Amino acid sequence: MAETARKTNIYEAITKCMEEIGAVGKNDVNTTQGFKYRGIDAVMNAINPALVNNHIFIVPEVLEQTREERKSSRGATLIYSVCKIKYTFFAEDGSSITAVTIGEGMDSGDKATNKAMAIAFKYACFQVFCIPTEEMQDPDSKSHTVEPKNDFVPATVEQLRTMTDFVSAYSDMCENVTSNDIWKTLKERYHFEKTSDLSSEMASKIIEQVKYWYKKKKEE
Repeated sequence: MAETARKTNIYEAITKCMEEIGAVGKNDVNTTQGFKYRGIDAVMNAINPALVNNHIFIVPEVLEQTREERKSSRGATLIYSVCKIKYTFFAEDGSSITAVTIGEGMDSGDKATNKAMAIAFKYACFQVFCIPTEEMQDPDSKSHTVEPKNDFVPATVEQLRTMTDFVSAYSDMCENVTSNDIWKTLKERYHFEKTSDLSSEMASKIIEQVKYWYKKKKEE
């Protein structure tokens, strides 16, 4: 009697996938803010052969979704969607693991939810398969400049002080780059003229951005 071949469980299958999936570089460019990111097509092209070879399939389940209308700086109506999605990764023996991620998407048409789901899936794959890249900062495909909501909360004095300290420290580490040059880049990227225009949320994002630059420079 022929011996039945043992089917691979999900842990073995994922380990084999990790061996086959290479780094996915940030080769796409955000058309609004100019930064590079790893697009969903690049991720799918990288993982699909490994999924097929190791008989893994993925089932999504939307756990939560919120949608709201926002206005761009030019007055256009934008749909902002946030999706919390559970992804179940199945192996050929029926074993599985789950990953829950959150995706955010914004669009002037009907693609906000699609964008949110694509981003959630992308990060689920990053986390499960530990897909490497040359950089570890994450952006998304296309962003919109949104007017502050009525509940605008200005940046705190402490946030502005931290921001200024990191800008100064980073400029000291760079050759032929002044603090003014860095502030100019930040103003163009985050669309503000004065620090008094910044919300607390936006200030936090800028601080994280400058911290990232600082740490990368320090590691060189």
